[in-house]
Amino acid sequence: MNIVCLDMEGVLVPEIWIAFSKASGIPELCRTTRDEPDYDKLMKWRLSVLKEHGLGLPEIQKVIATIDPMDGAKAFLDELRQLTQVIILSDTFEEFAKPLMQKLGMPTIFCNSLTVSENGEITGYNMRCAQSKLTTVKALQSIGYETIAAGDSFNDLGMIKESKAGFLFKSTDAIKKDNPTLEAFETYDELLSAIKKAL
Repeated sequence: MNIVCLDMEGVLVPEIWIAFSKASGIPELCRTTRDEPDYDKLMKWRLSVLKEHGLGLPEIQKVIATIDPMDGAKAFLDELRQLTQVIILSDTFEEFAKPLMQKLGMPTIFCNSLTVSENGEITGYNMRCAQSKLTTVKALQSIGYETIAAGDSFNDLGMIKESKAGFLFKSTDAIKKDNPTLEAFETYDELLSAIKKAL
């Protein structure tokens, strides 16, 4: 049995932190997992920037409400879900992802959660498990699934390389250059065609 594991941000929806960076006028929040391989380091830094500016979950959720899936993402996902099971594996948070999943037809997502104070300040974050994408792919394989994975960032490389077929999608030139053996695609048609061949 096959199961496809997709990253969320940069693959199906725009990067939330980049959108929030633009909306808030805080350019340094544009930094994402495409730029920083150490997710823990990245999140601690983000929370410190939010605290410095007095911003919290309500402000981020207000921006998320304005974000739509990338052009063609829902049609791609709808067609893919007709062919096989799909799980979105993301290092984002339930509090960020839910409205975006509603716009994508409520696919299954495995992600993390935030610790939020009564005044809306994000005081911490709770990772579902260590190396969540790679760990989840290995767990799926342990119960009889063959995985196919696609993502764009450093934190996707583990699940991509561990899967029977793995692809970079809308990734950076630097990541593509560092991983020349991985097929890299820019359009949903290309990615769907590659997944179909791997099924």
